[in-house]
Amino acid sequence: MAQQGTDQQVDDEFIVDTEDCEERERAYRERGTARPITVVGNPVLHKECRDVTEFDDKLAALIDDMFASQKAAEGVGLAANQIGVDLKVFVYDCPDDDGVRHVGVVCNPVLEELPADRRVLDDSNEGCLSVPTAYAPLARPDYAVVRGQDAQGKPIAVRGTGYFARCLQHETDHLYGRLYIDRLSKRDRKDVLRQMAEGTPRYETVPND
Repeated sequence: MAQQGTDQQVDDEFIVDTEDCEERERAYRERGTARPITVVGNPVLHKECRDVTEFDDKLAALIDDMFASQKAAEGVGLAANQIGVDLKVFVYDCPDDDGVRHVGVVCNPVLEELPADRRVLDDSNEGCLSVPTAYAPLARPDYAVVRGQDAQGKPIAVRGTGYFARCLQHETDHLYGRLYIDRLSKRDRKDVLRQMAEGTPRYETVPND
């Protein structure tokens, strides 16, 4: 019986991001305005973003725009630098492998290092709104924990499995200046950039000068 209490304490560490998803996502999106997406080569994508230090109305408006932009681009996660903003914040509207929908916001995310016994790699395909129309397999752990702050500055922890774990890792990477293609071999990266050059995005992007 004592073990049950311990499990509950562990569960309480993590936010509940699976309730009222439709209503919460719609509220963010309807307040926001979709912005064009930055693409690989834009300097803001290739450097670590600034920490969020002001949890104010300006941040709330940015988050609304991020949800609107994510929806317009049909994405499942979006980092602030993907709409040209140099701040450590990402939003997500992503299912896990069981089809459970997760909606939320993380500021100043830090990906938790997994112990070796929790590192089971999944080499599914990965794509990115900032590398439009291109995909490549990339091995990532199928479980992830991200710690950070919510839009009010309160400490939070988010955990995910499968596809959602991939999303959490992918978006955290963005805010430290790393795209998923930076984790690929030179050959696979070249193939992804070829796919991108040959494709046409379904959403508005920021042209690189």
